[in-house]
Amino acid sequence: MQDKPDLPALIASRICHDLISPIGAIGNGVELLTLETGAARPELALIADSVAHANARIRFFRISFGAARGEQRVARTEVLSILTDLGRAGRIGYAWTSQGDLSRRDVRLVFLLLHCLESALAYGGKVQVEQTAEGWAIRAEAPRLKIESALWEVLAEPRPPAGIEAGQVHFALVAEELARQGRRLVTEIGETSVSLRI
Repeated sequence: MQDKPDLPALIASRICHDLISPIGAIGNGVELLTLETGAARPELALIADSVAHANARIRFFRISFGAARGEQRVARTEVLSILTDLGRAGRIGYAWTSQGDLSRRDVRLVFLLLHCLESALAYGGKVQVEQTAEGWAIRAEAPRLKIESALWEVLAEPRPPAGIEAGQVHFALVAEELARQGRRLVTEIGETSVSLRI
């Protein structure tokens, strides 16, 4: 008997798939306008930066919230490209260390955890992700953290709390994905750092 399809993940995949092409087309249009004028005008630079950021976020969302079936793989170069583009456009810098192509399920879980860390690094910071022999080690550092204890406790709970909001859904999805993969998350939260191991 086949597993029940993950409809929310399929919806997320569909939305990301349908949005990526028009955003790419806008980026191409801005590039053509820049070539025509011979200089990058401030308004075109602003549009180009916004398009690049939107493109990176959609690619990030597609892996985080989209469907991940069976033995699907993600190229390491794709992961690095997404995180480089996110870092260029945002307040958080990412460093990623891994070998070869990766299990999409692994990357999905790590990306969901990166969403959680984004919440903690509301004022900016840096994140180091490393694939180890035991699994994944993720460390976030910032001079100032924003930790909502109730949300971080969700990661250890089998069910999300009733009051969770759209901007916090990644916390509930981490708990579900950990259960789906039969993995355990170890969390250490300090004054200026958060360490995660799976």
